[in-house]
Amino acid sequence: MHPALRAALDDRGYTTLTPVQTAVLDPALKGRDLLVSAQTGSGKTLGFGLAIAPTLLGDDEVFAPGATPLAVVIAPTRELALQVKRELAWLYAGAGAVLASCVGGMDMRDERRALERGAHIVAATPGRLRDHITRGSIDLSTVRAVVLDEADEMLDLGFREELEFILEQLPSDRQTLLFSATVPPAIAALAKGYQNDAERIVAKSETPQHDDIEYRVMTVADRDVDNAVINTLRYHEAPNALVFANTRAMVNRLAARLSNRGFNAVALSGELSQAERTHALQAMRDGRAQVCVATDVAARGIDLPGLDLVVHAELPTNQETLLHRSGRTGRAGRKGVSVLMATPRTRRKAERLLGWARVKAEWGTAPSADDVRAMDEERLFSDPAWQEPATEEEQESVARLLDAFSPEQIATGYLRLLHTLRAPPEELAGPGDKPEPVRDFGPATWFAVSGGRDAGAEPRRLLPMLCKAGGLSKDDIGAIRVQQDRSFVQIRDEAVAGFLTCVGDSMMLEKGAQLTRLASPPDLGARGAGPAKDNAGRRTASPGRQGAGAPASAGQEPDPATKPDRKRDDRPGAGRRKASDRAPAESDTAARPYRKVKGPPPPKGKPSSKKNRARAAAALSVKGPGKPRTRAGTTRRQPKRPGPGRGES
Repeated sequence: MHPALRAALDDRGYTTLTPVQTAVLDPALKGRDLLVSAQTGSGKTLGFGLAIAPTLLGDDEVFAPGATPLAVVIAPTRELALQVKRELAWLYAGAGAVLASCVGGMDMRDERRALERGAHIVAATPGRLRDHITRGSIDLSTVRAVVLDEADEMLDLGFREELEFILEQLPSDRQTLLFSATVPPAIAALAKGYQNDAERIVAKSETPQHDDIEYRVMTVADRDVDNAVINTLRYHEAPNALVFANTRAMVNRLAARLSNRGFNAVALSGELSQAERTHALQAMRDGRAQVCVATDVAARGIDLPGLDLVVHAELPTNQETLLHRSGRTGRAGRKGVSVLMATPRTRRKAERLLGWARVKAEWGTAPSADDVRAMDEERLFSDPAWQEPATEEEQESVARLLDAFSPEQIATGYLRLLHTLRAPPEELAGPGDKPEPVRDFGPATWFAVSGGRDAGAEPRRLLPMLCKAGGLSKDDIGAIRVQQDRSFVQIRDEAVAGFLTCVGDSMMLEKGAQLTRLASPPDLGARGAGPAKDNAGRRTASPGRQGAGAPASAGQEPDPATKPDRKRDDRPGAGRRKASDRAPAESDTAARPYRKVKGPPPPKGKPSSKKNRARAAAALSVKGPGKPRTRAGTTRRQPKRPGPGRGES
């Protein structure tokens, strides 16, 4: 091993290497092309960093001043490319290496300037690296080694064309390393086409795959998945937790829900800019955020320190994704927990995924509210702070507390303050329980809140504002009706007195919202512009809205003033039509019983088809002749017919 790299490992506290790192350091493989497959979290990044050192440095102690890149590392995602850059930066720091990155979402001009200043190693994503090559802003003529990290994932994401283009631009005498968790046929074909007599390395750990990860499957009701995620996070209280969802919409909704429940949560999805994604990951590393909600692609290959818990809010699509998700924890010898949320509809899918991945899981239910409270109490009594003596700065405050309150009051106040700092657990239903029927809200009082749709008022914003300002629970609030200029809220009568006490005489809520108590329920008017309905759900005509030509009620004679005169027809040429062409009499159509068409409507097909022409002819015979239509279904302009006295006899 190169002395500079050995010193860097010693400074980082490395005493032993993983199997994949040991395998690539074999002297017989020096300078050889390698096709390496190893399980997630086995230290592949450090492994290929050690493998390319002899090719890059040779017998030199340090790098020469950087000009054009000597090595290129290609990763599938931006986060993984930047993570590779950080890892190789400290590994090659003693050798004086200069590193640069070329990833999507970053300013391309800054990357071009960094390349012009010179870089020994470049970490890049396939799309951005190809852009730099086509623009001529990077010179790959001196590249000695190229590494394809997570090669299987790059092919799954559709980067095969970009990879082939990049590899064709590199010198033919380069060293090519392919690192992948699996080696499907597509990877084998890529290696055969772009590697020269590659050595196949299968790094097997001394322990089974994901042996440091404890898999748990929690069966929950369909409507309780979000609540189960909240209880799981509260039960484990992990310093860092990663929650996976399948779509960006689910990521945003779940991140917002966790933030509203008091968690320091960040979202990580493909719709975010690179700066936003970098800030989210940095917040997790700094401890400013506790939970990261992410999609599979956005979290590919990321390594968060102290990540002890992975929650699959939605099940992955295949076993490779399951192993990758779970592999974010239990890395480098640490222990971790991977929790899968399975509803009655997805239970069989969870069983298949675990079987295909060849991992064993413990089945059970999600932590209940009582389980979370019991775990909080256990952590409270086992905290070592109870055994530590008070410091000089704390003794004064301790004395003041003992003088002002009794021990029972101090303990009670401590517990209450502790509960306010944590999100309360959620009550969960059993996986097979049916939802309880909606109960009558009971006697209630209506209040008006200034600000409606014009001010952006929404029930999801009004509910927490009222609960916080008036000391209410969500069960104390009934209907919320948002109008154009103000909103109306229904509060249970038993909670009104306490609500008014908390609000005070000013009756002011957050952001200047004025609260007004109503003596009677508000007149909300008709909701929507549709016709009114009776108590059976049938549409009824409103009084005064039955205009001319409207059908009369059964048994009621139409008003002669509004009854249409069917004997007179003022249309041109109406008097010259044959009797057979006239519309059927009203009595004939009224006597026809209404027959409901069963089943879905038939496909429309081409307007000129035989069936559609027959349908058009049948409709014309019922409705009467109108404007004739062409075979294609378009209206045909009719020639002007001469009227009486213009040549017509």
